[in-house]
Amino acid sequence: MRQIKLWGLAAILIICGTAAFASCTANDDNPSENYSTIQRIQERGKLLVGTTGDYRPLSYREANGNYWGFGIEMAEKIAERIGVGIEYVQTSWPTLTADVQTEPQTFDLAIGGITITDTRKETMLMSDGYLANGKTILCRAADADRYQSLADIDKPEVRVMVNPGGLNEKFANENLTHATIIVYQKNEEIPNQVAEGHADVMITEITEAPWYVQNDPRLAAPLLNKPFTHGEIGVLMRKGQDDLLTLVNAVISQMKADGSLRQLHEKYGLVYGY
Repeated sequence: MRQIKLWGLAAILIICGTAAFASCTANDDNPSENYSTIQRIQERGKLLVGTTGDYRPLSYREANGNYWGFGIEMAEKIAERIGVGIEYVQTSWPTLTADVQTEPQTFDLAIGGITITDTRKETMLMSDGYLANGKTILCRAADADRYQSLADIDKPEVRVMVNPGGLNEKFANENLTHATIIVYQKNEEIPNQVAEGHADVMITEITEAPWYVQNDPRLAAPLLNKPFTHGEIGVLMRKGQDDLLTLVNAVISQMKADGSLRQLHEKYGLVYGY
């Protein structure tokens, strides 16, 4: 009887050893399946953040390569919580979805003026909102009284400028069927294009418009308090990174609770909606 037990134990050890070997082999072949997203980031030593760098005051890249903005400070808080440094990776509005989902993965998350939408949530992960958002316009200060509704803008003689590939262009195409829509490649240059008379109106967000009004007296945002849409801005990432999503949401929750999120709103002159 004792001999049978020992033989059974040996069989168990053989089976366990085989399983362990198989596990090690699986780890070698598919390391991404055996480490959490956060563990991989910690081992790398830095958080890779995709951002457009063209969206003052949420994400802007200076000529020297330095980034600043509301979203940039949010990214820094996330990296701090993970315990790593940070590296910014250039993306764009037309390529944002493809860049999030590309293989091999080029960044861990995307941040900076990204509106939470059902369409994005169908194929990617989006965090809780950390900033209220909505469509509005920029125009020349002298024309502020002229544009008080979508109907005032949706006329053939009104030149509406938008950046390509994002929700601003989508909104213009869906809601301005009579206006002349001009697609301009560089989002950060559109306010100046309007101020200099190359367009009459810019479709933008309530998160972006105040900064330009404060920094360029030629511009106005007459519908800032009456946005055409209502939404929130969040952090975007690929599916399968649920542990990172949980951490990001925890950072946002903590910042709401301790008042630091409100302080960021005040720093950048944005509406606090929480």
